[in-house]
Amino acid sequence: MFEGVVVVGAGGHAKVCIELLFSMGESVHCCVGGSSSQQSCAGVPVLVGDHHLGLLRSKGFSRLFVAVGDNRLRARLADSATELGFVLVNAISPAAVISRSARLGAGVAVMAGAVINAETQIDDLAIVNAGAIIDHECRIGYAAHVGPRCGLAGNVVLGSQSFLGVGCCVIPERVIGKDVIVGAGSVVITDMPDNVTAVGVPARVIKIRN
Repeated sequence: MFEGVVVVGAGGHAKVCIELLFSMGESVHCCVGGSSSQQSCAGVPVLVGDHHLGLLRSKGFSRLFVAVGDNRLRARLADSATELGFVLVNAISPAAVISRSARLGAGVAVMAGAVINAETQIDDLAIVNAGAIIDHECRIGYAAHVGPRCGLAGNVVLGSQSFLGVGCCVIPERVIGKDVIVGAGSVVITDMPDNVTAVGVPARVIKIRN
């Protein structure tokens, strides 16, 4: 069985995640990218085309990280990979501060400078980006993304596949639904329903999304 991690994705987000994996002492065998990918990503060779996942699995590679920023696409790719028998690994910066009582799922990325406080749950495939602060007893949903420099107070819920743009703030005990986009710099002081885009200070819904 081969030990090197297979990384799905070969763009800028993948470069950051590869460096996170290296910082953890992991080896990265290759990236699997799309037709527009370069030949290498952060010094790692890139194989073009998703068909390589099946070939790699047949050769004995079993550990995989999906390094794609788009929430929906990340979830779809992870589903395909796990159906092939891959196990999702985490990419966690040593420069992040994570409470011993926090719980992290699989396929999670936590960037440098992030803080995850007591009894917070980070579900599978979530991204906690650089410098984000998530206070106590929050719940970050499946394949959600907390952008750089966001600040979430205690007991906040961020629904699956939702995205908080750079520098968002959320006051305590707010619930943000599934598949929500909150624009950069917004301040969330009320609950947000599913499938909306919200922006502003305070954040207001400007669009209902399909």
